Amino acid sequence: MGKLSPADLDRYVFSRTGAPNDDLLVGAGYGEDAAAVATGEGTMVVSTDPISLAAERIGTLGVAIASNDVAACGGVPEWLVSTVLLPEPDVDLLDDITAQLDAEASRLGISIIGGHTETVAGLSRPLLSLTCMGPTERYVPTSGAEPGDAVILTKGAGVEGTAVLATDFRADLDAAGVDAAAIDRAAGFFDDISVLPESAVLAPVATAMHDPTEGGVLNGLVELACASGVRIEVDGDDVPVRPETRALCDAMGVDPMRILGSGALLAAVPSDEADDALDALDAEGIEATVVGTVEAAGDGTNAGAEAETAPDADPGVVYDGTHHADGVEDDMYDLWN
Repeated sequence: MGKLSPADLDRYVFSRTGAPNDDLLVGAGYGEDAAAVATGEGTMVVSTDPISLAAERIGTLGVAIASNDVAACGGVPEWLVSTVLLPEPDVDLLDDITAQLDAEASRLGISIIGGHTETVAGLSRPLLSLTCMGPTERYVPTSGAEPGDAVILTKGAGVEGTAVLATDFRADLDAAGVDAAAIDRAAGFFDDISVLPESAVLAPVATAMHDPTEGGVLNGLVELACASGVRIEVDGDDVPVRPETRALCDAMGVDPMRILGSGALLAAVPSDEADDALDALDAEGIEATVVGTVEAAGDGTNAGAEAETAPDADPGVVYDGTHHADGVEDDMYDLWN
């Protein structure tokens, strides 16, 4: 999976959204996690997401990812519509997936209210597409970050990607000599994928929140900056990376800043409220760190910066140990991709 460029999304997706609707408060837009629709009693948040990785935990992860997008906008996930596509008729596989969907939705207090199930020729693995909905009293967009805000990251970089590596690529990690206990701990990161707890803490004060998934924390920062029209400066040394994530990524030759990032939440908060926000998260047992600051967008996105791409790693951009995301969509998409 990968991201399309902002220009292609604007041309082929965001400009083709059917009939206008007066109840639509926030619709499709670059970096936005979910739509917001006015209802008779408030605001409904709606998001949809596919998943085809994490074969052993696809149902569990699918529910978490879909509900994360609603929570990252300040919503309370309540309803889920599930589409399950199988590569072949396999009752045992269907049993596993639907049992996982049921268990995780029950754990998070979400009702599965409908969906669709079928087999599709040509698929090599199961594919889920989940739509989640829930109400909110305060919708928090990706596009609300303001100069002077502090950028908070919960948990750390690459939480989801680490869990996927530990399960889908265990044989490769074993062959690379990674400690078996570290792989087992990394597989347990699936239990950390939901961001509902931290979203509930941060939603009342955040100017913007974003769930970094494809492209990881770095791409999440780019999307947050682009959506808000600001510059975000992040010192790479300030971004927490768990030891298990570092070990697995080193073994597989990938960048923990760019692998699947669900499980972390990015939030921009007024700088004078950052310490209180961190204290509130800590009181709930949630790890969190201020990783950067929001600045007004400048003219030179690359001034004094040298882009480097490791030959055997996911493409990345490193600025002398500092990662920069800027609100100039096309330029930054070229940089990060």
